[in-house]
Amino acid sequence: MGELVQELADRIVADNPDLSEVTLVGIRSRGSHLARRIAERILKSVGQTVSVGILDITLYRDDLRARIDQPELVRTEIPGPVEGRNIILVDDVLFTGRTIRAALDGIMDLGRARKIQLAVLVDRGHRELPIRANYTGKYIRTTLDQTVRVRFAEEGDEDGVLVREIRTP
Repeated sequence: MGELVQELADRIVADNPDLSEVTLVGIRSRGSHLARRIAERILKSVGQTVSVGILDITLYRDDLRARIDQPELVRTEIPGPVEGRNIILVDDVLFTGRTIRAALDGIMDLGRARKIQLAVLVDRGHRELPIRANYTGKYIRTTLDQTVRVRFAEEGDEDGVLVREIRTP
């Protein structure tokens, strides 16, 4: 996974010459782990610190009512104003696009960013909304009968990407 994170960091640096205007915003929780790792790689590669924030999209999800009676909210932590910044949303897996749509709504409620980009570790296809990542670590072809899970050491797992068949009862 380290090579994919480095590739994402390198492409972000190449496309954003003024990193002082960039804020990486990880979608809680795996996206936040990935955003921190990208920022660490950028610091090691070019010696420049990139701001990192965390976005909780719970209240922006379009499936909230069907999933939970009482949503558990976790804080959104964005360093400084969104206004005029280049925001790079970061998530582990891009699938239908609905999570990213919710994240876009959340960012726009915080202010008018100059530009919003998207970085994902894995794109597995099957979009339901017209959303595409600017930076993708790896494309993995999947079926709708499969799931993709990215595991992070920060969550007590061994780093890795797992593709599994969905078990039906």
